[in-house]
Amino acid sequence: MDGRPSCKAIRHLLPIALLLLAGCGGEDGEGGAVRLEAWHHAGREAERRTIREQVARFNAQHEGEIRIELTLIPEGSYNAQVQAAALAGELPDLLELDGPYLYQYVWQGSLRPVGPFLPEDTRADILPSIREQGTFRGRLYSVGAFDSALGLYARRDRLKEIGARIPEGPGEAWSVKEFEQVLGLLAEADPDGAVLDLHLNYEGEWFPYAFAPVLWSAGGGLIARPDHDRARGVLDSPESVAAMERLQGWIEAGYVDPNLDDAAFTEGRVALSWGGHWNYPRYRAAVGEDLVVLPLPDFGRGTRTAQGSWNWGIARACPDPEAAGEFLAFLLEDEEVLAMTRANGAVPGTRPALERSPLYGPDGPLRLLAEQLQGGQAVPRPRTPAYPVISTIFQDAFADIRHGMDVREVLERAAAEIDADLEANEGYRFPEEPRRR
Repeated sequence: MDGRPSCKAIRHLLPIALLLLAGCGGEDGEGGAVRLEAWHHAGREAERRTIREQVARFNAQHEGEIRIELTLIPEGSYNAQVQAAALAGELPDLLELDGPYLYQYVWQGSLRPVGPFLPEDTRADILPSIREQGTFRGRLYSVGAFDSALGLYARRDRLKEIGARIPEGPGEAWSVKEFEQVLGLLAEADPDGAVLDLHLNYEGEWFPYAFAPVLWSAGGGLIARPDHDRARGVLDSPESVAAMERLQGWIEAGYVDPNLDDAAFTEGRVALSWGGHWNYPRYRAAVGEDLVVLPLPDFGRGTRTAQGSWNWGIARACPDPEAAGEFLAFLLEDEEVLAMTRANGAVPGTRPALERSPLYGPDGPLRLLAEQLQGGQAVPRPRTPAYPVISTIFQDAFADIRHGMDVREVLERAAAEIDADLEANEGYRFPEEPRRR
């Protein structure tokens, strides 16, 4: 990616221009209140209603002082619209960002750190996974009211029928060898042998989100950390190749349901589903008390999982970052975090709210997902401005692997493509950094 807007982004420039005609923040002129523009992705209806109610509550509390003017933008075109506005130097004062895309906006100089504008106790309450996602080059650039989570859903009765051990926490995850034994035993008792759903019916970001943990658990990865300066030797390492060959083997053995109707688990065709927190309401309704949530299998270095979701940043051009920080601190109050996570089912983004959550609290059915976010098993996607390119290349590589191409060749090509992008962009260095040789 060279930083220029895509064709898709250009198609959205007109609505962006119309949005920008309203202008960004400044004094309201009526009572002298600071007026700040805020962009939020238009998620499900409950989320839209909740953020509107939150803005109304905040504005009422700060009448005559601060006024947030909210714009909801369709989720499908959100990143393209933000990128177009960033390139035009016309970002709103406050905006949501899709987790791993944050670093590109920091690299472009579009955002300012949020840490100085948040109370210390607010920063201390934020989940470590969200703090890690929002931190780039040692500074906190974003915060979120919620996080995402990934695990393995299972039907308890099917596991009991084959005598499988049921892991109780991240430390008890099945080894990949044990996982494959479970797949084999389940398949023997299944009419068509397809017992696992990997959500191959999903598109886009699902694939790095869901399957980079396989690489991390094996000791491989998408790119070298912490420098993010090469993919060769990491994405195409023996560990990464071996892990993806095992995953490819599950597909070739017929264990994976293609799930074209997105109902493989709810209709009982499979006993296991590799899924996110957002699958829980539908699965619980279909399976009831028989539903269990397990950690992903351990490929050798301990189970690993994904994290990262929508988070808030402050534009560098925001005229009153202190006022913007007050709004973010408001969104991170316990009641506001719980209000949003009741609406979207995500993991509450602060420790106090998490402990009060019926789903993720100490006795909640999704407690294991919360434990992973706090226990070190959750790994953020690469914190580099190159991430959009890495994501696209890995998505293509995964498609080739699932369709039977040679794993080593696919990953070697993908690593070379990522390294070529890094070289073309001089390692995404910042202006103050020396050129790399």
